[in-house]
Amino acid sequence: MTSVIHGVENEASRRSQVIAVAVPAAVMLGLGLWGLDRGGMWGDESVSYLVARRTVPQIWQLLHTVDAVHGLYYLCLHYVLALHPGEVVLRLPSVLGAALAAGLIAALGNRLARPRVGLWAGLLYAVTPMVGHYAQEGRSYALVSAGVAGTTLLLVRALRERRARVWWAYGGLLALTSVLHELAVLVLLAHGATLALARVPRAVWSGWARGAGAAVLVLLPLVWVSRGQSGQVAWLRTPGWPQVEDLVRSFAVGRTGNVFWGYVLLVAVGVWAGRRLMAVALPLLVLPPATLLLASQIQPLFDARYVLYALAGAPLLAAAGADRLVTAAGRLLPGVSRGPYPYPLVAFAGVLAVAFAFAHGLPQQRADREADHRPENFAAVSAVVARQARPGDAVLFLPAFWRVGALAYPQGFREARDVALTESAVRSGTLSGLEAPPAELRRRLASVNRVWVVAPAYVLNSRRYPSDPTERLKLALVEEHFTPVEDYDSGRRITLGLYVRRSLL
Repeated sequence: MTSVIHGVENEASRRSQVIAVAVPAAVMLGLGLWGLDRGGMWGDESVSYLVARRTVPQIWQLLHTVDAVHGLYYLCLHYVLALHPGEVVLRLPSVLGAALAAGLIAALGNRLARPRVGLWAGLLYAVTPMVGHYAQEGRSYALVSAGVAGTTLLLVRALRERRARVWWAYGGLLALTSVLHELAVLVLLAHGATLALARVPRAVWSGWARGAGAAVLVLLPLVWVSRGQSGQVAWLRTPGWPQVEDLVRSFAVGRTGNVFWGYVLLVAVGVWAGRRLMAVALPLLVLPPATLLLASQIQPLFDARYVLYALAGAPLLAAAGADRLVTAAGRLLPGVSRGPYPYPLVAFAGVLAVAFAFAHGLPQQRADREADHRPENFAAVSAVVARQARPGDAVLFLPAFWRVGALAYPQGFREARDVALTESAVRSGTLSGLEAPPAELRRRLASVNRVWVVAPAYVLNSRRYPSDPTERLKLALVEEHFTPVEDYDSGRRITLGLYVRRSLL
């Protein structure tokens, strides 16, 4: 009879664990698919789309000069887009990566605490607006988050099982994730702190060092190449307290009001809720962002998306904090919390609380699913040029990088000649092609009566010149011989201007 009871309990435990993982993954999948066809790739997405559609040799040629840090992502996306090139398919890997990350975070909560902690943590992760934002973007960050969550789960498993093969699996997944984006390697600092807090024996340190060392060795060639391409991140600035505050708010389910402060309170309680979970979640939440912020005081490298994977620590701590409060309430109100497995009413109450937090952030979630909410909307720019351009018109991109918008949406630019381009992006092995020298550009513009200028809004509106001398010259030539007649706003960071030769007015 006793064995039957234990069998029933084990079956109930397994069912609870499966539900705790499956529900957050399914919710994240649904939220990721919601509004995925918003249209309008912005600059970085356009790069992903265009590079992935090149042949493998052409991608390999590009990576020797630029974007080596995203090379593995582009190669994987190349085969995804081969199935069906389009904006939705471009973003699907990120949706699946976010759903996998939500399930893995729930699994961590299962292992480190109990199923309801896993359920709540996975759901909190799924409804965090920052997670939803990158789940719908054609870049690698959601996939990196899934990889880091997976390596963290393998770390926890290795601490329990202490088998060499688990450490090698850990090292293999960490290497893959770090090659996907090299700053994911900062998770090693968090995992090292976890081992220190857990006071593991020397044999565990040895196994971890082998797995971590193998991953670092695999990553070193990429680090060497990407250092030579550091000009790609020259736009980054030294972060200060405003960036720290923005990161903290981005990592929360709600950025403002009582939901934000309630979430912060739950995270604080979670730090003291249990040593096992805290030893994993707190270093993951704090150490990678803090390290990158400090390093960026010397060499600016910080952007919140680069440490998106660290966000996983916040919902784990918040869920543990909620569980601690429920357990405390159970001592005062018998029957509220029973045994090691979730009492259905308590688990459901937590789900309702997460739903309330999601409702609080719903306006932001909706805004994220509009193309104009992204920094640029090149589809809108292309549509305007398609309607208004005349045969013989020219188009000029300031900076040249924004040519990727015309390449991603070429239909609208068929009537407008790219007056500065001398060699295509594919042929030159660059992202946006090679442009004519100043004397040649001046000669080409001499035969043009109307020119469309695609530029940052500040260039055309406030006349703040670009910092690059070549880009300044391009704008100076336009302003010397042409007069602006119309401006079209297309996204938060981009403006399309129509200039007409002065002699025609």
